[in-house]
Amino acid sequence: MTTPRPDRPAARRILSAELFAVGSELTAGETRDTNGGELGRSLSIAGVTVRRIAALPDDLGQVTAAFSAALEAVDLVVATGGLGPTPDDLTREAIAAAVGEEPAIDPGLEAWLRDLFARRGVALPAANLKQAWTIPSSTPIPNANGTAPGWWVDRPDGRIAVLLPGPPREMRAMWTGWALPRLRERGLGDGRLVRTLRTYGIGESVVAERLGEAMLRASNPVVATYARADWLDVRISATDVIDGSGRVVEPAADLLARTENTIRASLEGYVWADDETSWADLVAAAARRSGTRLATVEAGTRGALAELLAEVPALDRAVVLGPAVEPDPASWPVEAQAAEVAREAGVEIGLALVARTDSATQTVLRAAVAAPDGGWCQVLDLRLFQHGAHGRLRAAVAAAAFIVQVLDERGSGAPGRLAR
Repeated sequence: MTTPRPDRPAARRILSAELFAVGSELTAGETRDTNGGELGRSLSIAGVTVRRIAALPDDLGQVTAAFSAALEAVDLVVATGGLGPTPDDLTREAIAAAVGEEPAIDPGLEAWLRDLFARRGVALPAANLKQAWTIPSSTPIPNANGTAPGWWVDRPDGRIAVLLPGPPREMRAMWTGWALPRLRERGLGDGRLVRTLRTYGIGESVVAERLGEAMLRASNPVVATYARADWLDVRISATDVIDGSGRVVEPAADLLARTENTIRASLEGYVWADDETSWADLVAAAARRSGTRLATVEAGTRGALAELLAEVPALDRAVVLGPAVEPDPASWPVEAQAAEVAREAGVEIGLALVARTDSATQTVLRAAVAAPDGGWCQVLDLRLFQHGAHGRLRAAVAAAAFIVQVLDERGSGAPGRLAR
């Protein structure tokens, strides 16, 4: 894949951004944009002010106007979607019109596309040739998971536009693996350092009370809480403390470390992980430390636990009983089910989970972890104040936390949480 390089653009720190999701399926409400939130979070952590996240229809005039206005207003524009081969995929045409350049087929991209289709045993459709376009100010962004290369567009004043495909699997890899490192090289954000502490088993109001108003209202570092579906995050964001002469009197790293230590002490026992650690990461690490393989069976959750732990290498089997099977947590034999799934999978530990909404606001769950022969077993009973899909996810999270604790008890006794 060729990478044409424009003349070196002016130096410009990237402090502001606008994000666009292109596609009439978004503006019609048929599909929900998840990319905007993910990209916005990534940029905000770096100290970039995201001024707008907007969905745009497949209308060349509207998308062109949005690009033109954004490239006058902010340092960075990121767009997802509209890079397919069909006539209504207009993102390339729109950015080309906005910067006054003509798209043309890049021979290297064309050869890459033809080879990609040839390896699939088909000829390259003529419609897909537009995916080999570039403009003079663009650099192709490789796409290892699809047929739509992205574009990095440099403007003479140092502003940048990044075009990425809409499918999250493609977008995420291209953003984190290619675009984000280059944005950092250009001077992304205000130089702040960020650490996220992931807490579980404690409410947001209790966290706020323990941390205190003074900490939560401070301007440097900024400490904020974010209630997510699977975690309650506490984010610390610090910048260098500089005196009137421009001298750094306290580096951001020192300020962040001191604040992190204070928060960990205040929330002792509730900080399970940090930064982007997932529940799958925690379970995988606990299983690796204890040398354990496991299997799961779940009912009443519609596969929430299997989805949460899908990337755990030590998970040999994940049995999901369909929505027609909704046993009563009080009577479903989780102990026997856990032993049975472990025995059938030939692993050391089985986990059985059953959850059921018993009102408009609550989900009751019961879980058990057992050895294949039933020689030992531990049981968890909880009542969660969520219901529906959110309640099912929270039940899966509770089961994941339970298995981490059990695995660490089974292992060497090392800390069961990927927290520093």
